Amino acid sequence: MGREALDLLAFFGSLVETLAGLVMRPARLRWVSVVSHIERTGLNALPIVGMISFLVGVVLAFQGADQLRRFGAQVFTVNMVGISVLREMGILLTAIVVAGRSGSAFTAEIGAMQVNEEVDALRVTGLDPMEVLVAPRVIALVIALPLLTFFADMMGLLGGGVMSVLLIDVSFGQYWRLLNNAVALNTFIVGLVKAPVFALLIALVGCFEGLRVSGSAESVGRLTTRSVVEGIFLVIIFDALFSILFSYIGV
Repeated sequence: MGREALDLLAFFGSLVETLAGLVMRPARLRWVSVVSHIERTGLNALPIVGMISFLVGVVLAFQGADQLRRFGAQVFTVNMVGISVLREMGILLTAIVVAGRSGSAFTAEIGAMQVNEEVDALRVTGLDPMEVLVAPRVIALVIALPLLTFFADMMGLLGGGVMSVLLIDVSFGQYWRLLNNAVALNTFIVGLVKAPVFALLIALVGCFEGLRVSGSAESVGRLTTRSVVEGIFLVIIFDALFSILFSYIGV
């Protein structure tokens, strides 16, 4: 584990060096590849992310209203849904879905290229795999995940609103007014700030494991599974660190 952590840290350093080079020479960035990966990791993920977030909002509102009914405080269901979705559930569930969906795809795609010796062919022709394969995927996911998180937040609040209307006898107008009073702007920003960091972790692990694939199909499957597990693990670890940091600074 320690050796793999050091290898991942070295890979991150190589990525930073590559990105710095692209900043100095932006013409070398493959924008077609970036836009293609934004479509695949962001736009194509909207249905599953939206459905999961909507249902999570429904469940949070249902469970919250059921428990708060015992204390005559059902109206605070709106507070619970708003804070839970915007601070934690929206970004965390979206990152987990993206890790399972896009992180595994990154590993499988690059791993298949490793098996077919296409990565070696890139090096022979003078192209840097970090610049051609890794950087566009990282940049695309860093752009796509915050947008997916915003969409997930809105769908989660919508699901909570639908269930609140059905359970606690408020109209949609009242629900949004209560939500506006319960949730401050920094609550929304706290969840959104995590998205680029989680995107970087997921893309970094996915590409790192893909480039470690050896010449067998078994290696592709094994490292694809490992990339998903490692990506989700790192997302949860960094989410806990963010929670401690925000609590410490009083956000």
